[in-house]
Order: sequence, then C-alpha cells, then structure tokens
Amino acid sequence: MPIHHQNETSLVRALLTPESVAIVGASDDPTKTTARPQQFLAQAGYTGNAYFVNPRRETVQGVRAYPSLSALPEVPEHVYIMTGAEAAIETVRECAHLGVTTATVLASGFAEEGPAGRAREDRLRAAAAEGEVRVVGPSSLGVVNPRNGVMLTGNAAFGEPDLPTGGIFVASQSGSVIGSLVSRARGRGMGFAGLVSVGGEADLSLGEICTAAVDDPGVTSFALFLESLRHSNDLVTFARKAARAGKPVAVYKLGRSDEAANLTVSHTGALAGEDSEADALFRACGFARVEHFESLLEAPNLLLRLGDGPRAHHPRIGVVTTTGGGAAIMVDQLAIRGMRVTAPSDALVGEMNAAGAHIPHSLIADLGLAGARHDVVTTALQHLQDSGEFDLIVFVIGSSARLNPELAVEAISERGGYDVPIVGFALPEAPEAAELLNASGVPAFRTPESCADVVAAAYSRRPPALHDGFRVGSVEVSASEVLDELASTQLLSQAGIHPVEYVALTPEEIADPDLALPFPFPVVAKALSADVPHKSDVGGVVLDVADIGELRAAAAQILSSVRNAMPTARIDKILVQRMQAKAVTEALVGYRVTRDVGPLVVLSTGGVMAELFSDSSVRLAPIDADTAREMISEVKGLSVATGYRGLPRGDIEALVDAMVNMSRLAVTAPDVLEAEVNPLSIGRDGDGVTALDALVRRAVPNTEASAVSVVTSAQAAVGAH
Repeated sequence: MPIHHQNETSLVRALLTPESVAIVGASDDPTKTTARPQQFLAQAGYTGNAYFVNPRRETVQGVRAYPSLSALPEVPEHVYIMTGAEAAIETVRECAHLGVTTATVLASGFAEEGPAGRAREDRLRAAAAEGEVRVVGPSSLGVVNPRNGVMLTGNAAFGEPDLPTGGIFVASQSGSVIGSLVSRARGRGMGFAGLVSVGGEADLSLGEICTAAVDDPGVTSFALFLESLRHSNDLVTFARKAARAGKPVAVYKLGRSDEAANLTVSHTGALAGEDSEADALFRACGFARVEHFESLLEAPNLLLRLGDGPRAHHPRIGVVTTTGGGAAIMVDQLAIRGMRVTAPSDALVGEMNAAGAHIPHSLIADLGLAGARHDVVTTALQHLQDSGEFDLIVFVIGSSARLNPELAVEAISERGGYDVPIVGFALPEAPEAAELLNASGVPAFRTPESCADVVAAAYSRRPPALHDGFRVGSVEVSASEVLDELASTQLLSQAGIHPVEYVALTPEEIADPDLALPFPFPVVAKALSADVPHKSDVGGVVLDVADIGELRAAAAQILSSVRNAMPTARIDKILVQRMQAKAVTEALVGYRVTRDVGPLVVLSTGGVMAELFSDSSVRLAPIDADTAREMISEVKGLSVATGYRGLPRGDIEALVDAMVNMSRLAVTAPDVLEAEVNPLSIGRDGDGVTALDALVRRAVPNTEASAVSVVTSAQAAVGAH
C-alpha cells in the first residue's frame, strides 16, 4: 500500500529522468559493487548532477564525497541507498525531511527475514511517511534508463558500453533479470526505455511504477518478470492505463506452487492454484503471458506489430522457408501450442510457381536452397501476403541468415510493413540478421520455441476484461468455517444453482418403521457433517440405495466407516438424495477467493478425478455468459456435452447460467471464501443442470454458526485430501 500519493509525472521523472542523483554508500574501491554506479554513470554520459555520499572519505574514485545528503548543494531527485538495512532506514528518513522525490534501497534484511525483518520494513515505511519520498525496494538492484545515462545500479551487466536503447520498459521482481535481459538484447535490434528492479515493494509496487511509466512517450511496451502476484490491484490499474495508451504488456511468471491448494477444502482450491490464478489475472488484464524467458524479450515487437485492433482467435499461419528441417521444427512447436499451420492453396502454389518462386504442394512453402535469393523471397512473400489465405507469415531462414543476410533476410525486412505481418526465425545463430529484421519491423526470434511461444501468447491475448464488478486485491482471513452439505446446498440454491431433491434425516428418523421419503427410490445416502468435506474418501457415501431396508443398512455403514476414519467427526444426520437420471456428463463449478488476486470462478470436469486430470479453466469473478462459454470450450473433458461426434448434446446454456450465478458470489456473498458444486450433472439440451454435491467455506462471523466446522486459514485443509 502506498505511503502517500504523488503525482505520476513527478514520479516517472524522478525514476527515469532525474536532473540530479545521489549515491549513498559510494565506495572508493573500484572492485566493490558499491563503486559501480559511479562508474556506470560516468561511462553512460549522465549529464545531470551526480553526488556521492561517504562520511568516511573526502573523495571516492577521485570525485568529491559528502558526509550526508543534508550536506549536498541541492536536494537530489533520486537517491540510490547502498548501505546496510539500519542505515538505509535513517537515510530514507533524511530523504523524507529534505524533500527527495524517490529513494531506491539496495539492502536486504526486511520482510523476507521473518518477524524481525517485517518490523524493520514497517520502520522503513514509517521513515518515508515523514515526508513525500517514494521508495523503490528494499532489495532493489536499481533503476536504469539507457536513453539518458541514469545508471543507479550495481548490476555488473550494465558495465558494458553502449547499452541498447529502445521502447521496452522492464519491471522485475528479480534483481538479476534486468541485467540478463540487457545482455541478451545486445546486437539484436532490441532496446530499452527503462529497467527497474522493484525488490520487496515495501512502498512502490511494480504496478505503480509501470503505471507512472505509461506516461513516458519513449516507452512503447512493457516486459514484466514476476515472482508473485502481490499488489495485484496495482497491476490492474496499470493494465487499464496501458491498454488506453496502446502500450502492450508481456509477462513471465515464475513458479507453480501447491501452497494455495493446501489452504483449501475443495478440489477448486487445487485447480485454482497460484499458476491458474496468475493466468486468470493476466488474461483479464490483457497481458500476453509467455512461458520461456527468452520470449519475454522478444514478445514486445510482435505485440506492437499486431496492435490493438481485431485479430483472429485462431490465426491462419503460413510457414515459408529455405530449410525444410528448420520449418519442420517450427511447425512442431506451433502445433504443440495449438496453433494451426495453413498450407498454401493449390491455386496459390500455381501462381507462385508461375512467378518463379517454386514451392511444392505441401503444408509449408519450401523455397529450397535455390530460393535463398532476394528476388525469389520477395516474390514468394508478395504472393503469400496478398493471397488473403494467411493472418501471419513465419519465415524460417537457413544458413544464408548468417553468411549472406543481404539475400533472404534483406528481402524479408523489406516486406515487414505490409498488412499481413511476418516474423522471422533463423536456424543458425545469426544476430546480424535479427538486428536487421527487428529494426525493419519484422519480429525476429532466436529459437523456434520462443517464436511459437510468442505467437501463441500474442494471438491468445485479448483486450482487458476488467469491469467494475471485479474486486481484485489481497485478501486476509484469520479464520473460516466449513458449512455442511445441507447448509452449502441451501446457500447455493439461493444463488440460483438448483440441487437434486433431498432430505436430511437423523439415525432415529431412518429407523422409524413409518418412514416415507418425499421422492422415490433409488437414492444416495451421505454423511452430513461439516467435519467431512470429502465424504467419499472416508466411506461417507453409498449409491443406488434401493429401498428402506437398504437405506437403514447404508446409514449404519456410513456412521461406522466415518467414525473409524475420523473419530472426532460429528455426524448428526444422514443426507438422502434422489438418484439423478443418467447425465450427458458431469462438471465441477467452483468459486474461490485467493489471497493475492481475489475472487475466481473455476470450471472443470466433475467427480473425484477432477484434480488428477487438471482439465480446467479459471477466470476472475464475476463473469458474463460469453466468458462462461469461452471457459466451457477450454475444458476438453466437457466437449462430450457439445454434441461431439454425434453424442447427445448437453444443456450448455444451463451450465452457463450456473457458472455465472456461482461467479456472482463475488458480489452477492462477499463472506464466501470458497464454494463448489462437484459434480454438477449436465442433462440433455433443455433438461437443465443439477447440483449433486455442494461445499461452502466462508469467513467466520462474530458468533459461531451451527452446522459448521471452524478452522484457521492455515488449517483449512484438515480432512480435505
């Protein structure tokens, strides 16, 4: 959370274009990390005023040193603090009192070091709050703007001269990444408008920094490296502003964690784990998520080339090459990601052959080695781009990319500005070819994996879907309660999710010789207990109960099995449900409020195997009907409900309604932390859908409710799996 508000224009100025900077903790020993910023500033030709603070020396590396910030002849706009943690806190306080705009803190030893570190971080924030200074970090490896020589970093990668400049703004939760990307971009026609290592985000979050950077006219796109989803609300604010400015965002996120699933009581928690919630957030923000680190650097060029206008959801991709083997690799990588390669039509093949660009009747337009000539490549691309058969051309270049870039590569670069975009991948390592292509507006890729990754990410990207109903942001819950199935069913029924017929009976009522059920046999008998959220795991469910006698036997069996498996579980009643007629298929429809992102809705194949296959789709909640239909199309196991290969069609519109109603818990029931129907029986088209099992977890109210099990958030998985 920001310490205070500050004008975004002044913030981005202090971050990227300060007219004066100061290094606190500057060293006279040129071999030390704390000596590097001074060297980098001089080498990069920074033209503003640079001051160096070291109270133990009169000079550092031949330049005057000052005992403190207060002793400087002016108040610097940006201060890079390279001291230990305690000294950094005092320096931030001095910045606050002097009126410094931005301070970047290198030191570690804050929130990452447990209670003592969190207390130290609180003191850091409190020190900044004594004025209007904004803090980058702690644990920040610095802020860099290659355009004007601002080199407030100790990262050794910035010690090389002539840093590549361009329009990409990099913001990273990992300090070393900014240097890594700079080194990888060298000599490839890509460059940077700024790079920020955000560190621990004690004050300024990555989202806030990027929001401010949108206003910089030199920033054309963003590349984000994320380790977590902290401050997701700031990412959403940034996403909205970047979309309005037409500045695309590529994102790479580390990690697939089971931690989120371990804090839940439902299958939904496992399906909507950290990686799935990241996907849902990025999709809603309109970010292009890439899976390869190399792709993060290469994605912005293609995103800019495609622009924000309408684009094909399933693009027709043409592959043209001078090396058949390289093209086969590319086709394979595209296919793995579900991207369709389109063969040239017979008519187009005939036209190209007649024009001298000879290709066979094949999936790819293979010009062969003889085709690696400027005139042949130009002719081939002209026909492919003008044919109306393709949305994107992927050119796989052979050895000429390295030895004779003036042949095929130059011809490709000349066709970069036409309506149908071209991307290039050179099979050999060919940095000169990449530089020529990127400079001409043809995105160039170093590997087939990154090329296919970026193409898939770019075409799956949609405009931000961030309506006012979203309540994105961190959620803290100290304790929660799990409702039994009866209470869960009643809550979800009120939300518009219709259950199978049911009745809850005590063992004594089941033993009553005059017992009569309100619906016919066969039935299902279940243990009714908030302590047993997954009843089938402990023998708490008996199916196909045919009559009263079998019902009494089933009740006795359930009570015995559950008590043997969970001796402390409280079971007051047996839930008796009418056996549902055979369904077209079953689904899981879930809802979960996550710690970092907030409410999510989940769709998956239903039943006890839901987690095993991980065939699911996740979105931020609430959703609309169109989003629900899109989610259904993404779950392969539910294709049987869409009339696949002549199978009976399920009631898809009823499933859509159930998903929308479940997602609206984000608005109608903000105390609900987790809800799930599993399975949801999908009847034939027109027959509706029916909830066969329900589970709800909600925040604990002031007084404990009946029929619930009270757990802390750290214990929410007890008995779950």
